[in-house]
Amino acid sequence: MSRVAVVTDSASDLTPEQAASQGVTVVPLLLSFGDDEYRAGVDISAEGFWEQLTKEDAPFPRTAAAAPGTFRDTFEALFNDGADEIVYVGVASKLSATVQSAKVARDMLSHRSIYIVDSETASMGVGLLALEAAEMAGQGMTAEDIASTLNRRRKQVRLYVVLETLEYLKRGGRISPARAAIGGLLSVKPIITVEEGVVDTADRPRTRSKARARLIELLAEIKPERVAILHGQAPDVEAFADELAAATGFPRDQMSIHLIGSSVGPHVGPGAYGAVMLALE
Repeated sequence: MSRVAVVTDSASDLTPEQAASQGVTVVPLLLSFGDDEYRAGVDISAEGFWEQLTKEDAPFPRTAAAAPGTFRDTFEALFNDGADEIVYVGVASKLSATVQSAKVARDMLSHRSIYIVDSETASMGVGLLALEAAEMAGQGMTAEDIASTLNRRRKQVRLYVVLETLEYLKRGGRISPARAAIGGLLSVKPIITVEEGVVDTADRPRTRSKARARLIELLAEIKPERVAILHGQAPDVEAFADELAAATGFPRDQMSIHLIGSSVGPHVGPGAYGAVMLALE
């Protein structure tokens, strides 16, 4: 039986401890604050990122894909450690060049068995698929079968996040300053989602309480197999998890809670919260 190694990237928002416990290797994306560059999850933790982001006069952070050479080195190390095949589950290719970097690295190692899965999502949407891959690898499935299953199951990932402010979308160039200003005046708390690798607005409630109610409503329409709560230092994330469990009937003790890391955090900003669900087949 061949040994399949599972790889993902830091945009998955798996903690180093969680990834290690499940045998998942995480390739770090790059983050810069001004002239200071970090490898996400290596040189800067999720907690350290939020501390830096919220400092007074902190420069707006920029993210960049991992280089092909980083993937090549990662893949080679896993093969040298005894892996026969590799499955890489990456952040949506429409959001980052990271999947393309992995493909370049795969081509450098064309004699090896490497399968690349574009998750078409972000944050724990990627993470849940990577954990699913690790479970399948542990059951003895081949890399080809794992990749085929993930390419089907990625359609069942649902991600909804409420943003506290439009400022970070504006500063990241995702929306115009005029639109952000209007949204601020109207107290809009947008709910964003990712569909087929594209960030979209699911709804635009005008108050914090309406946004929370609408978020719960959207998530309660899904019958989940796995649930991951996401937040960017949101103060009441535990209460949100309790409300979501009550609304969906999904066991609260089976929900994991994840602090959004430095690969996704610059795009959502502090106070963001929501959930990713992997729907039942």
